[in-house]
Amino acid sequence: MHLPQFIDYLQYEKKYSLHTVNAYQKDISDFSHFVQETFNENNISACNYSMIRSWVVSLVTAGISNRSINRKISSLKTFYKFLLHTKQIEVSPLLKHKSLKVSKKVQLPFSTKEVEEVMANFNAEGFSGLRDQLIIELFYATGMRRAELINLKLNNINTEASQIKILGKRNKERIVPLLPSIKKTMSLYLRERNLLELIQDNEYLLLTNKGSKLYDTFVYRLVNTYFSRVSTKLKRSPHIIRHSFATHLLNEGADLNSVKELLGHSSLASTQVYTHNSIKELSKVYANYHPRNKIK
Repeated sequence: MHLPQFIDYLQYEKKYSLHTVNAYQKDISDFSHFVQETFNENNISACNYSMIRSWVVSLVTAGISNRSINRKISSLKTFYKFLLHTKQIEVSPLLKHKSLKVSKKVQLPFSTKEVEEVMANFNAEGFSGLRDQLIIELFYATGMRRAELINLKLNNINTEASQIKILGKRNKERIVPLLPSIKKTMSLYLRERNLLELIQDNEYLLLTNKGSKLYDTFVYRLVNTYFSRVSTKLKRSPHIIRHSFATHLLNEGADLNSVKELLGHSSLASTQVYTHNSIKELSKVYANYHPRNKIK
């Protein structure tokens, strides 16, 4: 079994996050268990595509979505590519595999009105109130991911230069400007934070009331709570604020490359998923300014 070496490769060479590494490990372990139980095969490097296809069938039968199955197969593909690269196999059993079809999910961003209503209704008093406001404002003003916000440290903030350093996926750093409004909220929050002896020595910027580092569920619930008051959208998450950040910038005429850098994407292809929400705005521009449209 070559899993330990593969995990080291993901952690130290690819520099994937712990969450991502754990997901890969679980997917491969699940497949390993399946082939042991079904085919009495203890070495997954010796598996063939027929075995993998049987696993896919079992996942479909169990009601696992095509999207989730594709993610699991993607983990296997990466594993077999690693085995190829390290010359432990000669051909990947997934060489000719085609992903299962999935329906495209259109994630609706919050409207500018919804965001403005949330911003206008903060009860920003005391440590927790100012912290909540700063979390929402940081999400919308920087487009950062939930994990990036949770891991923000005090030394990532440079108020004099009006900049914030964000540590993104694969430990890739990017610098994002800080708006004056954010600096004001941050200053008020830090003043309250410094009054609490329990959390003075914590290196992380945003903390719970008990002085602990934030965690995923805490941040998700906070965002959902605030936006449920102004929005009827089914999904109200930190990622939707990130989605809104990108969409609103593009709607206002921001350059796609600039939005890419702000989001911390490695390629334009990742950023382009946000452009479909800007088609309505682009259509207005087209209708108003294209010369041929003015001909009656």
